[in-house]
Order: sequence, then C-alpha cells, then structure tokens
Amino acid sequence: MTSESDVELKKSTRQSLEDVALRLCAEQGPGKSVDPTAVAKSFAEARGEDELGWRKWLVHVRAAAVGLARQGRLVIYRKGKPADPEDFRGVWRMGLPRDE
Repeated sequence: MTSESDVELKKSTRQSLEDVALRLCAEQGPGKSVDPTAVAKSFAEARGEDELGWRKWLVHVRAAAVGLARQGRLVIYRKGKPADPEDFRGVWRMGLPRDE
C-alpha cells in the first residue's frame, strides 16, 4: 500500500525533474535538444548522488518528459523530428517547441 508521503515524494520528484528538463532545454534554446541522460545527471548531481546515481532516474525523466510534452511545454524528438509522446521508442531527445 502506498502512503500519502510516498505519493507526495513522487510528485515532488517528478516536479523537480520537470524543472531540470525545462531549465536545460531553455539553456539550449529553441531549435536545440537535450539528451535525457543530461537531465538525469543534473538531477542526481543536485541531489548529491554518486556519479552513477543518475541511472535510476532515466525512467522518471522519460515520464516527466512525456507529461511535459502532453502539456505542450516541450517536444520529444526522434531522429530530429517530433515524436508522439504516447508512442516512441529508442533514442530520443527533448527540446522546446520550435517555431516553424
């Protein structure tokens, strides 16, 4: 059974990952993308985790990116083209929506 504090921790972790993803995408600027690994590494480093601690956050980065893509706040890219956030596989990146 999941406690209320566990639910709150998951929400705050997801929000923090979203913040890191959006910050890194903004730093890259429009037309550029960010590797999800960079988001996981930045998040783990901010939490004071060891150099391999980022690995456990990759699945959470993906979930945060999908949520942000659903909201239209960022775009998930595959091979440089926007991908459906509900159905993508393989190597992907994220970035701010492009003005095209």
